[in-house]
Amino acid sequence: MLLAIIYFAFISLGLPDALVGAGWPVMHQDLGVPVSYAGFITMTIAIGTILSSLQSDRLTRKLGTGLVTTLSVALTAVALLGFSVSTEFWMLILWAIPYGLGAGAVDAALNNYVALHYASRHMSWLHSFWGVGAAISPFIMSYSLTQGLGWNTGYRVVAILQMVLVAILFAGLPLWRKVHPTVPAAAAGEGGDEGEGGQTLERAAGNDGKEKPLGLIGALKIKGVPFVLLGFLAYCALEATAILWASTYLVQQRDVAASTAASFASLYLLGITAGRFLSGFVADRVGDRNMIRLGILGVCVGVILIALPLENDTLALAGLVIAGFGSAPIYPSIIHSTPANFGPSKSHAIIGIQMASAYLGATLAPPLFGFLGQAVGMWLFPFYLAALAALMLVMTEALNRSVAAHPAQP
Repeated sequence: MLLAIIYFAFISLGLPDALVGAGWPVMHQDLGVPVSYAGFITMTIAIGTILSSLQSDRLTRKLGTGLVTTLSVALTAVALLGFSVSTEFWMLILWAIPYGLGAGAVDAALNNYVALHYASRHMSWLHSFWGVGAAISPFIMSYSLTQGLGWNTGYRVVAILQMVLVAILFAGLPLWRKVHPTVPAAAAGEGGDEGEGGQTLERAAGNDGKEKPLGLIGALKIKGVPFVLLGFLAYCALEATAILWASTYLVQQRDVAASTAASFASLYLLGITAGRFLSGFVADRVGDRNMIRLGILGVCVGVILIALPLENDTLALAGLVIAGFGSAPIYPSIIHSTPANFGPSKSHAIIGIQMASAYLGATLAPPLFGFLGQAVGMWLFPFYLAALAALMLVMTEALNRSVAAHPAQP
């Protein structure tokens, strides 16, 4: 029952994430602001998520994962209602603050809980449900635009869906204390089933709540942490850039209609969703490290197809799906490997800092591309993604070498 509730929570995480990108070709015209201003919205959201991610370890120790999740989703629902009634650009910036604060805390708390309590396959499938939420919202926005209901209605519908999820989470609050850690062995390795290593992690994860939070400085002193932070930053920068700018790239570079582009932009998210569902069947055997390597390879193939200068858009659209399919296992595999890489007693703090690093990438990368795209041209989009994929590969391989040289202590 709790696992089902967590699946619903991951849907709620994904629902709002693609709304700005899907609606922005129309929103910036209605609000009378330049196209590059989308980056200011995502930047404000990301700053809030960074702040709350860094405090997630402390909040969860005080309130528990269930209550932190419920309150955070409620905060994002209120923020989305604010988006739906906004008529000026500054209003969007204002409501982006509570949205960011709610998103960061729940992201870190839920991901750490799943990494400690469930096998790698569940991490993949849960993040597939994030993709379900993120893929649904562009279709909601596209329907609102094509039916003449306006982008505000798209936000209003998603806000109502979030409120339903808050009710489900609230009803399930008593269940969170009834589940005990069952962490799989060799989470970061080349594969393997549950065994003695899982029992070691289980004992280490079960602290009594009196242990002091690790903190940012303490985490950065651990070997390998800077590598995982940079690798995670690169991945989330790539994902956020693709989600935000794919629709605008299709409109400005390939002359696709705005309402059609809103649907096509969801192809990347559909690729992520399908990829995470399928990778769940093999994640435990292949291992987190190899899933990350295969994912980066898939991203590179997709980016090449998007970049091909062909008049027909079919390969570019296929490239969005393939890039999403490649992106699929990277995020859940990095998160799931954290307890095995650094020790379960440190995992919540490190995952919170990983989230902050990820949102830093999501803060800086999309607006940076917005200004570059406006100054140089939207044709730069696939090359920008390729540079981020290269950084991700270098950092994750450096992390693997560091973990091999300095194994985690429970």
